[in-house]
Amino acid sequence: MLAATLFITLLALLLFSVPIGICLGLATMIVMVFVDGTPPMVLLARSVVTGADSFPLIAVPLFILAGDLMQHGGMSRRIVGFANALIGHIRGGLAYVNVLACVFFAAISGSSPATVAAIGSNMIPEMEKVGYTRRFSGALTASSGMIGVMIPPSIPFIIYGVTAEVSIGKLFLAGVVPGILFALMFMLVARILLRNDKTVQESTTTFSGVGVWVSFRTSIWALLVPGIILGGIYSGIFTPTEAGAVAVVYAVIIGIFVYRDITFADLPAILAGSAKTSGTILVLVIMATAFGRLITLARIPTELAATITSLSDNPIIILLLINLLLLVIGMFMETISSIIIMTPILLPVATALGVDPIVFGVILTVNLAIGFCTPPLGVNLFVASSISKVSIERLSRAILPFFVGMLVLLILITYVPAITLALPSLW
Repeated sequence: MLAATLFITLLALLLFSVPIGICLGLATMIVMVFVDGTPPMVLLARSVVTGADSFPLIAVPLFILAGDLMQHGGMSRRIVGFANALIGHIRGGLAYVNVLACVFFAAISGSSPATVAAIGSNMIPEMEKVGYTRRFSGALTASSGMIGVMIPPSIPFIIYGVTAEVSIGKLFLAGVVPGILFALMFMLVARILLRNDKTVQESTTTFSGVGVWVSFRTSIWALLVPGIILGGIYSGIFTPTEAGAVAVVYAVIIGIFVYRDITFADLPAILAGSAKTSGTILVLVIMATAFGRLITLARIPTELAATITSLSDNPIIILLLINLLLLVIGMFMETISSIIIMTPILLPVATALGVDPIVFGVILTVNLAIGFCTPPLGVNLFVASSISKVSIERLSRAILPFFVGMLVLLILITYVPAITLALPSLW
């Protein structure tokens, strides 16, 4: 009764387009008030306070602000320039430049839509000039943008780490190898799609060691960001949360005094935009804490685990079912919301199968990252569509080859945990 009322209420509120954070809080409150046998309303207040009182959670608004400052501060443009100097001379090189630039910017922003916006606004117009179709460029950028939540720092990894109470530092390391594999896969798919395309220019630039050096010097301050953040975390100089603060200070200094692409007058608008994004996420996280406690008290995770395991006693089949469930959820729900809601439900099932919580965090994030590229929610598709001026329908069809590559790597990551644990095992 409790579980049915809770999820029916949540679904009804979502259908009325109520913001997801408010949906979670209202659904929890309604069940507490009207369903017998539920905890008193004081649990909601306590859960909200407890959910907000989290030191690791401070990293979320800090990395969001750092990403906005770096995007406005000209770092994305210089990263694209450096990637182009490295591999722009290869036939179809701008496609590879697009992917490589997304990897570089992912290590700065921690956000998938931000990566698509920053790199796409630079790359899609340039790719069109040398013969790439907007459909191909938009699909490639939307796909490559998903790397933004795998290469550290990653906002979804921070949310999962807080929700599952696992090491955020190890999660950051766990995402590196999968992120690189996805980048290589997208380059391979692009190569296959372009093999018979005669309209694309052989190359957009001539390789020059001097040119690479000049471009490297220009972009060095942007390229240092991952080293500073990750080096500081893994050397023990600062925590992931403190790394967010360091990234903000660094972005302000470089953007204003070195690159001079932003001024002090620009800061209020950037701060306001970041505050709006952060506020939305933090309200969601806080309300989801109460929601998560209620579903735990209702034994929903235990019952779901029993249901899934009753379908099969084969771990391979159960993990496949979990992946299918997460892929569907990623198509319809926003990533942060999905992580907060599904982690307490599915993590016990995964750990019962012997899956490491770090590995499950990567599996969960990859599934939901694929949702960035699939309609109807598909945030990356909407951002890429806005930049490329290609309809969502056409872009959705163009992204299918990349989608196949995503599924191949998802299966690999799910069933070969050594890929994910290669780096965390060294720390």
